[in-house]
Amino acid sequence: MNDMPRFPFRPQDRDPLIPPRFPFPDGIGQVELPTGQVAWLVTRHEDVRQVLRSADFSSNLTKPGFPAIRPIPPSEVSPLPGMFIRMDGADHAHFRRMLTPEFMIRHVRLLEPLIRDTVVGALDAMRASGAPADLIKWFALPVPSMVICHLLGVPYTDHGFFQERSRTMLAWATPIEAARAARDDLLGYLAKLVAAKQREGGEDLVSRLAAERVATGEMTADELIGMSMLLLVAGHETTSNMIGLSTLMLLQHPEEVRRLADKPEAIEDAVEELLRFLTIVRTGLPRVATADTEVGGQVIKAGEGVIAWLAGANHDETVFTDPDALDLSRGSHSHVAFGFGVHQCIGQPLARAELRIALEELLTRLPNLALAIDPAEVEFRDAVIFGAQRLPVTW
Repeated sequence: MNDMPRFPFRPQDRDPLIPPRFPFPDGIGQVELPTGQVAWLVTRHEDVRQVLRSADFSSNLTKPGFPAIRPIPPSEVSPLPGMFIRMDGADHAHFRRMLTPEFMIRHVRLLEPLIRDTVVGALDAMRASGAPADLIKWFALPVPSMVICHLLGVPYTDHGFFQERSRTMLAWATPIEAARAARDDLLGYLAKLVAAKQREGGEDLVSRLAAERVATGEMTADELIGMSMLLLVAGHETTSNMIGLSTLMLLQHPEEVRRLADKPEAIEDAVEELLRFLTIVRTGLPRVATADTEVGGQVIKAGEGVIAWLAGANHDETVFTDPDALDLSRGSHSHVAFGFGVHQCIGQPLARAELRIALEELLTRLPNLALAIDPAEVEFRDAVIFGAQRLPVTW
């Protein structure tokens, strides 16, 4: 396996914002994972969509051959109760249906005034702090954290606690013991929160699920705790990194910003292009074959692991012309940054709204926004979710 590519790939020196080049001319080949496992890496847009929509591939990490990106002790192979992204079929659908109404576009639209107020408040706080300021600290991280806290009913005063533990869990350098401790801290915190919601009720999502699902026996308290952790971590980590990296991209492409200023109604297309270009979940989505099947002309046997590489699919030149170029007018609505099929991200309407509103207000209220450091000095996170560590800016 010495000559086999190792996955996940690290950012490239040529431009860390552009995902690494495809290692396989045919769009599929084997890679070695940090665990020592070998898995098929699928990089073409069409093939990635096939893997993610096919019932021949499972998301269940307990199945033999599932490709683990990080070592998992045998005692912890079973996913947390309520962690439906690691479930298949009826089990997955059971939990996903509970959340679908909460993240439908029409419901998210009702949240947009709250999102805009949160964005404006964060920008005001950043300006009050004085320039230069770290846009990640003052803007990119607080906005989605405040919104998901409001949605779930988590006190924002506890943001430091869950942000620190989320980042500990997601960083590649975190030892397994430290990742487990961070996870257990979060679970303990959310167990107390769920118990309080069961006693006291409320208008938030966790309170509604406690009253409408746990109290009726449709789910257990432990399942609600696991689901809440998934929503809390995913709800702020991904969008935070997208806001930060999107700002960095725009600051390095002033001609695209001018085009957007001349045509502000194109912001939705711009959001889709940024999602495509950056594809911050660069580890892809792991699956294991449950039956002998064929992808991209390659036979994959039952029990073999597969990584659907979203970044490869989103930079597939047969689908996106000149894919390594940012073109905000491209209208990249066929990207797979949120996954594809039944497991695609349930929170994508909320993420899109947050990113759109954040960029609208940022570009309008701070028209002279600029990096306070050389772009080459920006440090990136070595983590499951790609992002910038800090982003000092002036205005």
